[in-house]
Amino acid sequence: MHEETLVDLNEEQQTIRDLARTIAEEKVKPIRQKYDEEGTFPWDIVGELAKADLFRVFIPTAYEGLVERGLGVTNMCIVTEEISKVCAGIALAFAGTALGAFPILLFGSDEQKRKFLPPIAAGKKLAAFGITEPAAGSDAGAIRTTARRDGDDYVLNGTKIFITNGGEADIYTIVALTQPEKGSRGASTFIVEKGTPGFTFGKRENKMGIHASATRELIFDGARVPAANLLGRDGMGFLVAMKTFDCSRPGVAAQALGIAEGALEETLKYVHHRQQFGKNVIAFQGIQWMLADMATEIEAARALIYNTAARIDRGETKDIGHLSAMAKVFASDVAMKVTTDAVQIFGGYGYMSEYPVEKMMRDAKITQIYEGTNQIQRNVIGGYLVKEAARLAE
Repeated sequence: MHEETLVDLNEEQQTIRDLARTIAEEKVKPIRQKYDEEGTFPWDIVGELAKADLFRVFIPTAYEGLVERGLGVTNMCIVTEEISKVCAGIALAFAGTALGAFPILLFGSDEQKRKFLPPIAAGKKLAAFGITEPAAGSDAGAIRTTARRDGDDYVLNGTKIFITNGGEADIYTIVALTQPEKGSRGASTFIVEKGTPGFTFGKRENKMGIHASATRELIFDGARVPAANLLGRDGMGFLVAMKTFDCSRPGVAAQALGIAEGALEETLKYVHHRQQFGKNVIAFQGIQWMLADMATEIEAARALIYNTAARIDRGETKDIGHLSAMAKVFASDVAMKVTTDAVQIFGGYGYMSEYPVEKMMRDAKITQIYEGTNQIQRNVIGGYLVKEAARLAE
């Protein structure tokens, strides 16, 4: 299965795809099972992506990236999809860095961008984004981490949980309350560097899937952050977060798409050789129908994802939130269904870790949860439709 079937890529994007695909096949595939079993962070693959200049694909040329115009969301989706076809956990070192960089890309001053984006573009520093807390998951407005102004600094106190690239990244974009009495309207976003006194990390979490991705707590205990690291203005924290998710959710969708496509490719290889009742399994109509649904849903997801990404890159971001939510919810549901069906078609073999579809099914589940659960995505879409209904009724 290849994305060329429905998505037209320009020459530069085809080069990006081919580079990412080569790294996935030649570097990631041989080690994915070992890294999944050991939970090893893929610094060697980060190095390969950096050598291929793939961290530059979502960074503007003004900051040592490769993006001439727009945000490079399509480019980010291409790389994420290709690596995720082979290992979604390893892909997160890249995709999680894009998520951490987007607040800076969207709201950073020129000075902030010149300081923090070039090392990300070079792959020398990874990034991460922190909003989730023990009592603030889907209800992001319930965050309790505070940032108190003290002279030329802000002093951060609180804990973030479930942070992708936590402990491995050097650059963190963190949402904290600067005016707690205002609730979500009193939140601001800060760039916090690893090594800041008072900023430490919790244990690495044991997860159902994406084992090669590091997920840790971020602990702020009197961490002093320069006021110059405030993104945008005081009180803009949730605007920064929501606009970031509008641009990053197609990346989660691309991860889900890659997982689904990888599972379908493995299944097609399996049913071509596996024999039951004297013939190849693919000869059975019931199996063909399952495969047909898998392939159709994958192509539908791909079209939605890359259409949304292209619109963001063209600057059509005013009403993009519901489309980003659609891409994320649809693609992640497809990933879960496709991988579940893949395990079913493999039968007992599919349940064994020796075969990659077992891992793909475990990895798929998180795409329905992070960057806003699929129930939250449906709330976003529903909210847009409520407004549309009112507009049409005028």
